[in-house]
Amino acid sequence: MVNIEEIRKEFPILESRIYDKPLVYLDNAATTQKPKCVIDTISNVYTTMNSNVHRGVHHLSQVATTAMENSRETVRKFIGAKHSHEIIFTRGTTESINLVASSYGNTLLKEGDEIIISAMEHHSNIVPWQLLHARTGVKFRVIPLTGNCKLDIEAYKGMFNEKTRLVSVTHVSNVLGSTNPIKEIIDIAHSNDVPVLVDGAQSIPHKKIDVMELDADFFAFSGHKIYGPTGVGVLYGKELWLETMQPYNGGGEMIKSVRFDKTSFNDLPYKFEAGTPDYVGIIALGKAIEWVNSLGIENIAAHEHELTRYAVEQLKTIPEMRIFGEPDGAAVSFLTGDIHPADLGTILDRLGIAIRTGHHCAQPLIDHLGIPGTARASFAVYNTKKEIDALIQGIKRAVKMFTQC
Repeated sequence: MVNIEEIRKEFPILESRIYDKPLVYLDNAATTQKPKCVIDTISNVYTTMNSNVHRGVHHLSQVATTAMENSRETVRKFIGAKHSHEIIFTRGTTESINLVASSYGNTLLKEGDEIIISAMEHHSNIVPWQLLHARTGVKFRVIPLTGNCKLDIEAYKGMFNEKTRLVSVTHVSNVLGSTNPIKEIIDIAHSNDVPVLVDGAQSIPHKKIDVMELDADFFAFSGHKIYGPTGVGVLYGKELWLETMQPYNGGGEMIKSVRFDKTSFNDLPYKFEAGTPDYVGIIALGKAIEWVNSLGIENIAAHEHELTRYAVEQLKTIPEMRIFGEPDGAAVSFLTGDIHPADLGTILDRLGIAIRTGHHCAQPLIDHLGIPGTARASFAVYNTKKEIDALIQGIKRAVKMFTQC
């Protein structure tokens, strides 16, 4: 169990007032708020140990380097990776996927090869493959959806052929809040000798992740969605693949030696970490994960599951409410009558309630649903049923306003 009132005290921003109303923050799928320990860690690094990492023999550099590498180990344990050098620090999920598309794609794929993605992917798991297609002629195929907006696993099984080289799929839909059967997806791919990249941006804050148990070949996530800072993320990759792939960027740190005629590359993980890393953000991400561990990811998941269940239950009491998909995570997308989601979001904002509206960077899925976008409420460990009640009352107020027009 988690003590929500005590947890909320750790998030200074939750004391904010918006238009003289208490902030009700329900946009956590976009980014989570940060506990004071993470904010303090950022300040502490800059005030007590700020120095470029890995390259210095002096004290501050050594302290900062140790703190950064401790964070790498914290991430390794958190996701159940075998080796710390399988943890690559990036700017976020988007860069992690782009890294694989570029390095794996340029190294191991050729014209005519095929990649499988799904119809519910975020743009960050679509556009990199389009760019790869433009560069190399690699094609991608799309797993269709069933009538209830789930991945069509039977269709997926039939998509493999001798040209299939990679599957790249989201763990949890950022629009529907539904969890894909990722272990089954991976097992099917591996039975066809095809590796799998998992977009874990929406699963990492809400579920226990064990990449070795899943047998994922790659797993990507962003720090800012798990109570950490923006601009830092992680790509986990099996050592076999990371050793085979060419570097994503060139520059300092990713080299062993440089000559004008030849450059030799550094060992993992530094081979993929060119330039000065965001060591401050990386250290703060480690603190965020330690904070999550202190609560217990299972406890967080149980609380958020109850919030989602309650939200769906209460939303269904509103006439003309449409809920999309079967949310089982920590996000619910919906439309109310003929109210445009942007209008609803604007009205709720004036009541101090922050939700997300639009296509959620998943336009192909929104097009499949035949709608202009949705309103999305998404939850974190600090949210309460009282806040959901405020959301419901706000929606009812909006419905009343539009009914009177």
